[in-house]
Amino acid sequence: MLFKRLLWLVVFIGFSYCDETSEQPDVADVEPELEADADADPDPDPEAETEAEADPEPEPEPELEPEPPVDISPPEIPATPPQEAPRVIEGCRNWMAGIPGSPGHNGIPGRDGRDGRDGAKGENGATGESGPKGDAGEPGTPGLDGKEGLAGLPGDKGVKGDSGYSYRSAFSVGLTTRNPVPNMPIKFSKIFYNDQNHYSDDTGKFSCPFSGVYFFSYHITVYTKDVKVGLYKNNKVIIFTYDQFQSNDVDQAGGSVAIHLDEGDEVWLQVYGDNTFNGIYADNNNDSIFTGFLLYPDLH
Repeated sequence: MLFKRLLWLVVFIGFSYCDETSEQPDVADVEPELEADADADPDPDPEAETEAEADPEPEPEPELEPEPPVDISPPEIPATPPQEAPRVIEGCRNWMAGIPGSPGHNGIPGRDGRDGRDGAKGENGATGESGPKGDAGEPGTPGLDGKEGLAGLPGDKGVKGDSGYSYRSAFSVGLTTRNPVPNMPIKFSKIFYNDQNHYSDDTGKFSCPFSGVYFFSYHITVYTKDVKVGLYKNNKVIIFTYDQFQSNDVDQAGGSVAIHLDEGDEVWLQVYGDNTFNGIYADNNNDSIFTGFLLYPDLH
């Protein structure tokens, strides 16, 4: 009895694993083939019949006691969610369908789909608040010079300046004696112009009244001796003039220079050397002249 139960269980399990793709021949197809075989061989084999007659009939098996009926009802199946009705497998006809299997695991997610088309342009959003002011950038390169503009209107009249007559200084004097003493300022006592009294005939020196550029010149008649004379500024020689006397002939010598003087500087003319170089001469017909004047003052 136990063997029958095991046999039934094996048959039941085998049916559940039957291959769907396997195809079983149809009974309708098999029967014609069997009939064809019967028609093709109508005569039985005599030797086979002889063997069948020779074999004694098998003895009847002793009767066995009837076994109690076996409960072959399928086991109770736990409740499962509704599924599709079982399909009859063509390859396993006349067999009961197996127990539905449990749902399988979720499959691997599919690949991402293609990007959709761009949507319609949305409306402009509200303007946000202004952000904090950024740091000042570096200065750019200077641009090209623009075109010259039109002339502006005349400006207001300026303050009246100092009069040009406030900076005047000039003198021109001549010699009245012959052969002046050497190594001393020559005293020109014949005054041609000295309105500002910046030249002193007592000392023979010009005193600078204000700083500026001055021009000095001298014209000397040479007679009886050679002449060597120098123009001095504060005991320093600025220029020299030398002339050699020719026998019984009157000669002329001279010099000029423009220099800068500071207020209080002194300028004069004197014989340089001993009496052999003091041939400066003057009379009613010949003059020796010393002249100086301001070119322009220093304005601060």
